[in-house]
Amino acid sequence: MNTYNQLTYEQRCQIYALMKTGNSQSKIVSAIGVSQSTISRELQRNIGLKGYRYKQAQNLSKNRRLSKVQAYKMTLRLIRLINSKLHRKWSPEQISGSL
Repeated sequence: MNTYNQLTYEQRCQIYALMKTGNSQSKIVSAIGVSQSTISRELQRNIGLKGYRYKQAQNLSKNRRLSKVQAYKMTLRLIRLINSKLHRKWSPEQISGSL
C-alpha cells in the first residue's frame, strides 16, 4: 500500500515557478517527482481568481487539514460512557451527538 505525503511549501513554490515559465503539468510532474494526479488535484483545489499562488495554496491546504474531523480514541473511559448511555436507552445518534 502506498503512503500519502502532502506537498511541501517548497514543492508548491516549484509548481508556481514552473507554471509561470509555461511548463505543462507533465513537465511539472517529472521535475517535482510526484504523480500526475497529485499535481492535477493541487491545481483544481488551489487555483484562485489570480491563478495558482503558492502561499494561498499552502494556507488553503493547512486550513483543510486543521478543519478535518478527528477520530476519537476508544479508551476504557469512553467505552464505559457509551455503555452507560446505551443502558439508559439512548440511540446511537444521541450518543454520537453528545460526544
